[in-house]
Amino acid sequence: MRRRAFLRSGLTAGVGLSVALSASSVSATDERIPSHASVATGSQSTITTITPDSFFEEPVESTPQDAFPDSYEPLGRTSVGGAAEAVVGDDGETAYLATTTGFATVDVSDPTDPEVLAREDSLSVDDETLTDILDIKVSGDRLVVPGPANPTTAPVFHGFICYDVSDPAEPVAVTEPYETDYHIHNCFLEDNLLYVVANSEEPAENPLVVFDISDDTVEAVGRWSLLEFEPGWEEVHWLLRYLHDVYVHDEIAYLAYWNAGTYLIDVSDPANPEYISHVAETELEEQQNIPVAGVSDAQQGLPGNDHYSAVDDTGTLLGVGREAWATGGDDPDGPGGIDLYDVSEPSEPTYQATIEAPSAENEGYSDGMWTTAHNFELRNDRLYASWYRGGVTVHDVSDPASPTELAGWRDADDLGFWTARVLESGETFIASSTEAIPSADTEGALLVFPAQTDGAGSGGDDGDDDDEDGTVGSDAADSIPGFTAPAVAGAAGVAGGALGLEVLRRRSDAETESSQQ
Repeated sequence: MRRRAFLRSGLTAGVGLSVALSASSVSATDERIPSHASVATGSQSTITTITPDSFFEEPVESTPQDAFPDSYEPLGRTSVGGAAEAVVGDDGETAYLATTTGFATVDVSDPTDPEVLAREDSLSVDDETLTDILDIKVSGDRLVVPGPANPTTAPVFHGFICYDVSDPAEPVAVTEPYETDYHIHNCFLEDNLLYVVANSEEPAENPLVVFDISDDTVEAVGRWSLLEFEPGWEEVHWLLRYLHDVYVHDEIAYLAYWNAGTYLIDVSDPANPEYISHVAETELEEQQNIPVAGVSDAQQGLPGNDHYSAVDDTGTLLGVGREAWATGGDDPDGPGGIDLYDVSEPSEPTYQATIEAPSAENEGYSDGMWTTAHNFELRNDRLYASWYRGGVTVHDVSDPASPTELAGWRDADDLGFWTARVLESGETFIASSTEAIPSADTEGALLVFPAQTDGAGSGGDDGDDDDEDGTVGSDAADSIPGFTAPAVAGAAGVAGGALGLEVLRRRSDAETESSQQ
């Protein structure tokens, strides 16, 4: 089991936005378990450090069953070119997909025969294209389509468009498109509130911005920034504290801040979000000392890489997915897994276990198999997860300290899964396959899977045979850390995901070197 440098959780309940957490309240770990992890607690005036006694004495990891039945396979499938994120509507019968150049609605009322209802491409606002769309969110009859997902200097529209999808076969744009001065990699929609990750190179505050979209006009009503809470992060390269995603449940926002960790923020008052706690695998001082030449490896490899964070339907179990791959550095070095935390007391997150990513013979970014964790959903004691070419898995997390793999499927040659979302709890889930993996010729598609199986072991087209690249069985997949995106055709020319941010990082490095000459 890889060394886990976790739990560093600041527990300053009710602290204002400008109050900084002490950099000294950081966990130390050994090679196996967080036996020396510490938790920071305190108030605005004092911060103390305590050492919890609830950590495990032995390594904790996912417990797979002996062998999955070969009969476990998708129930249905339909091609969706450019597919990225997928979500399920409140009716449980419609899926919505981001498609890079637009979005699609899919009828999934018959899991064995998903059918595309509508596809909207070539979106534009005042003759500017809205493209590089990798995320999409729905709540009730309202759908939000944001973009571009990655930084670009191309003349494209930056912002989001809201649609009425009361008839999923006939989406209708409502309100005026809202323009921003930053790209939107991900967002979250709950009722009439839209939570947007607002990253930009200058100024690089990387805040969460909250919008009210209930009326005919969109209004920004609140924001929260890591730099306002802990100014020391301003000394860290902005890509290493990139706010990658946001998830909201029961008035708590979960912010995946890459190497800075996952932050729990009270958004009961959207106009005044407040810090609750956070978990992290890295130390601020270490991140501050990373030279420009080391940013790429630090952004691509573990530890850190908080890519997607979400809780279950009870709000008591937090999953933190770490999109990463091997960089050739010190351990941990390889694809990132999913860490589980007990957050029944939000101010005191407690590490439970790690579900490791499928391994591969080549776990690097450029030519690897890509088996890292991507998006997932926790529901009714089950974790539904996507692992790019590592396929999809279902885990029983009723005992989060000892998760058990119930089912898994992959087709590493043709499919690379972006997300897994519950369709009917306990019965079915959907998973979207993306064409975004640069080292593979994967297809864009939406698949429907059974949520459980009576047997064990990863089924799928590959069985236990060796893949062409030498990987074996369910080890045949590798994934991309955090910023993945398909290439975008046309004048927009927006670089995708990790590729786009890698290009941006190189440009930033070049500008820095130029300024020093």
